[in-house]
Amino acid sequence: MKARDSVLALLLMLSSPALAATPTAPVPVLDSAQLAAQARAAMARGEVDLALRLAQSAIVADPSRPSSYDALGDVYAANHEPDYARNYYEEALSIDPSDPTATKAIASLDRAGDTRKADASADGAKPGIP
Repeated sequence: MKARDSVLALLLMLSSPALAATPTAPVPVLDSAQLAAQARAAMARGEVDLALRLAQSAIVADPSRPSSYDALGDVYAANHEPDYARNYYEEALSIDPSDPTATKAIASLDRAGDTRKADASADGAKPGIP
């Protein structure tokens, strides 16, 4: 009988809530502004893939926030992908037509595009032909 009592006592002890695995701390949920800030920080460190994922996550977290689209546009612009950047800046402007970040960024992309066109024309010009 003693062995059986010891087994029952052990089973009761193991099933006790006090001995249950302690719950892990909840993972903090970041809002879109925090995700966008982290995306910019990752980009500054040269972590392009992480920056892209964080900026995309910012959009998923709050698709109605223009700054999330600005962050992703900034990542693409920094990586010399102006077409992708422009798409996200334009999306930000569709949400807030007065978004200063997107407005400035598109103007910058336009200036860079004009410079590339001028460089291409100069490279293609034949010397000595008026």
